[in-house]
Amino acid sequence: MELENDAILRIASGFAGGIGITGAVCGAVAGAVMAIGLKLGRGDTIEEKLNRWAVSREFRRRFEAEMKTISCSELTGMDLTEVVLTTEGIGQIMSSDKLQTVCLPAVGTAYKLVVDLLNETS
Repeated sequence: MELENDAILRIASGFAGGIGITGAVCGAVAGAVMAIGLKLGRGDTIEEKLNRWAVSREFRRRFEAEMKTISCSELTGMDLTEVVLTTEGIGQIMSSDKLQTVCLPAVGTAYKLVVDLLNETS
């Protein structure tokens, strides 16, 4: 969308590790839904709002079809609620293979799906 605004990165920074390293919703999923909102807007009428929500629902359906879940802990196979939020604990996560084998593919999948959906709705 050619947006050059660091506010977007700041807003999305809490999504890491499934919302604050809790293993909840994958940050790539949350970011993709934000991108849908940025592109399509909120909608002024109920019909427009329903359309926007339908695009987000379809994104979730497609992501789950490919990745089998939208849960960070299920994607990574890690119980992130047990991670102590310390430099050492975060270092263990960052040095694991999960970023390469799970997180980057999830981001790539989310990106591809959201771009496809937005192209379909334009």
